[in-house]
Amino acid sequence: MTLLPLLNAPLIVQLHVAAALAALVLGPMAILRRSRDIWHRRLGRIWVAAMATTALSSLAIHEARQIGPFSVIHLLSVFTLWQLWQAVRHARAGRIAAHRGAMLGLYVYAIGVAGLFTLLPGRRMSLALFPGAPWAGFAMLATVLAAGLVWMQLAQRRARG
Repeated sequence: MTLLPLLNAPLIVQLHVAAALAALVLGPMAILRRSRDIWHRRLGRIWVAAMATTALSSLAIHEARQIGPFSVIHLLSVFTLWQLWQAVRHARAGRIAAHRGAMLGLYVYAIGVAGLFTLLPGRRMSLALFPGAPWAGFAMLATVLAAGLVWMQLAQRRARG
């Protein structure tokens, strides 16, 4: 592992990575707390801020241009901002099941799927985390993400009865 690709990156990329890492770590801490617990709410607010910062900062990163200055992954950023708004609205309205679903979906898709793209060989995070094995990080995260999706599907089936 080498931090040089990140240390040599533009400041907006460094902000994006810091916010994404904060969201990655804080997500489970907020999700695993009991809802309506003071720490669930505090961690949740920080997590929402970290996710919003990650999404907003990504809109200023234009290294993978496909459609003008943007790429397909920028659509995920817009979707993330919309879903954050919806999830907070659900919580404030007392629609806890919808809030939980939106937040879990955001964690898995906005962090997991976006993380998968960032670990493609040749990308900055892949170079930083797996310089000698470019496909290792992608394969590892793809496996974890697939297992997480299977686990979520099984949990939903059990919840339905």
